[in-house]
Amino acid sequence: MIVGGCSDNGEIGLLAKDSFVGLMRSALLWVSQNQQLRESLPRYRFFRKAVSRFMPGEEVEDALGAAEKLRQYGIATILTYLGENVNDEGEAIKVAQYYSSLLDDIHARRLDCHVSPKLTQLGLDLDRELCFSNLKAIAQHAVTLNNRVWIDMESTQYTDVTLEIFRRARSEHENIGLCIQSYLYRTGDDLKSLFSLSPAVRLVKGAYAEPPEKAFQQKKDVNDNFMLLSRELLSTAGQNAAVPAFATHDHKLIQHIKREAEAMGLSKEMYEFQLLYGIRREEQIALANDGYRIRVLISYGSYWFPWYVRRLAERPANLMFVLRNLFVR
Repeated sequence: MIVGGCSDNGEIGLLAKDSFVGLMRSALLWVSQNQQLRESLPRYRFFRKAVSRFMPGEEVEDALGAAEKLRQYGIATILTYLGENVNDEGEAIKVAQYYSSLLDDIHARRLDCHVSPKLTQLGLDLDRELCFSNLKAIAQHAVTLNNRVWIDMESTQYTDVTLEIFRRARSEHENIGLCIQSYLYRTGDDLKSLFSLSPAVRLVKGAYAEPPEKAFQQKKDVNDNFMLLSRELLSTAGQNAAVPAFATHDHKLIQHIKREAEAMGLSKEMYEFQLLYGIRREEQIALANDGYRIRVLISYGSYWFPWYVRRLAERPANLMFVLRNLFVR
């Protein structure tokens, strides 16, 4: 039986595929949170080889060197020093100082390169005022260097406080942007509540294990919401109510955003695509050559295991890509 151009067998096949992808994603997210695996797997040479495709190295010089190479193609960058859930006040302050020093290094090399810390790196689990003070110090230093700071979004237990801190910081500094996640039901309302701030917003799909009562579980629903939110961001960009950045490697979503922007009469300078280091490099260069604003997120540091596995969970097909690359010299 054919219904709407799709056979029953075809529909069953798609459901089975979605179920398999869902299981893979759940398994990878479990791995990312497992302390024993977090400590043991990075010791294996094959695992470190796999991550090297998506991370230039653990040291700041590795990240800055990668940013300089991308500059040759007209591609801007964002650096994020990997880490989260810092539970020592002195360490949280050191992270803030580290990011300020990183901004100095970026300025010295004349790179078009932002920074993107997590609030739990800055002491959010300890005290939100400590976290806000650390974020404010980074933002103030970035202002002196004409640079921008992006607040990365974490799991839903931090969503409300992250929005609160962003609003406070944005009221004092225009150079602060925020990441929002299309897999959460609440994000549409959160986005509308931010427009009065004329925010810089990075739209991502989401990379944490969230329950069905908080987040879409099917890839199609996450993508549909991504398209809906991207349309809202683009429409407000034309009214100077937002500075949108779209973080996706999905070719269909990229094409959708380009068509929507063109239909709205937006120039290519009014929004940008933010992509991950090491994924679809040819497409990154092609977009830059076509005049689109491209910014590549470069992650580095020794705390790479949970970040890396969450990246695989965002698109489990990447796991096969990684396995193939293990055998390519």
